[in-house]
Amino acid sequence: MLQKEFLGVAFAYRYGYNTPMERSLYVHIPFCKRKCIYCNFYSDIYDEVSAGAYVDVLTNQLNKLDGPFGTIYIGGGTPTILSPALLKRLMSGLSRFAKPSVEFTVEANPDSVDETRLKILSEHGANRISIGVQSLRDEKLKKLGRIHNVRRAIESVETARRAGFSNITIDLIFGVWGEKAADWKGELEEAVRLPVKHISCYELTYESSTPLFAALQNKTIKVPDTEMSAQMYEMAIDALSLRDFKQYEVSNFALKGFESKHNENYWANGAYLGLGASAFSYDGEVRSKNVSDAGEYMRRVSAGLALCDFSEKLPPEKRAKETAAVKIRTKDGINFGWFKEKTGFDFLTLEKKALPKLIEDGFIKYLKEKDVVTGICLKRKGFLFCDTVSSGLL
Repeated sequence: MLQKEFLGVAFAYRYGYNTPMERSLYVHIPFCKRKCIYCNFYSDIYDEVSAGAYVDVLTNQLNKLDGPFGTIYIGGGTPTILSPALLKRLMSGLSRFAKPSVEFTVEANPDSVDETRLKILSEHGANRISIGVQSLRDEKLKKLGRIHNVRRAIESVETARRAGFSNITIDLIFGVWGEKAADWKGELEEAVRLPVKHISCYELTYESSTPLFAALQNKTIKVPDTEMSAQMYEMAIDALSLRDFKQYEVSNFALKGFESKHNENYWANGAYLGLGASAFSYDGEVRSKNVSDAGEYMRRVSAGLALCDFSEKLPPEKRAKETAAVKIRTKDGINFGWFKEKTGFDFLTLEKKALPKLIEDGFIKYLKEKDVVTGICLKRKGFLFCDTVSSGLL
């Protein structure tokens, strides 16, 4: 098999995914200054030499890659932890795919956002920056093991705006042990005063592979009760909508026109190519995951070996059900005509066993046009129990 095939380059054309908005590019930078206690994503502590070798491998892959891409996303880890020289090298490899019409997002942490790095990103086509603020309360940041404070978080957003980024998104976490609803409301009020266009609100999860989970097992912390978490989630929906941040997906809110195109492609079960250790790829039929070890990833690229440690070809019905499970997360829900065109399946027939229960439980509702049922979407209660709805559709 050709090296190009191992890179996953040819998959888009093999299955006909050759239109820009049907394929996205994701590049994973698995380096951090310190791993957060709640994080279960693959990452390593930053080392300039190792990072340099890794960036060299990625740029070599990018040089052999065929475009175009509808969206580009550099995630991590912490992409902005790269030294300016390494960041410039990586961005140079990506710049030929960057066009004004292509949403090009780079994740950043407040402690590594500065004018030099932002200039490099902007000059090479990045037009959207996602800053991991996580909280606007110092006490909460300390609990989460974050290495920045609120002042630095606010400064990073302001610095990005001055650097010319008009499309800035921030992440916030709620549901931290000991957190009060009033404190969360205060964070939301502070967040909407920042020059941001998009806000993601995630409930803290206690993944089994993290130090946070160990603390939970040792009973040194206590998870907020379900009612409190639901209250904080609904508080986010209400508070953000008052400032024109419309909810367009379970955890995501944006001013009009600033919804994430990259994530929308995921939720539509579109094709994407993932480069880097632990990155996923999907061509519409086959889903694969690259090996979760930067050193092993580099070794396999150099040796011309397969990069994935997991791959599965989804049968048509499973692909259709997965499309339903991810698309239902969006505010617009699932249009039956779109679903038929996308998957080849009639939605009502495919999900005839699941729908009555989901409707009876008050999770979803039918969408109608001139008294004709055209689709389904989540009700407010459904957003609170979206995982239950997605599981039901699967």
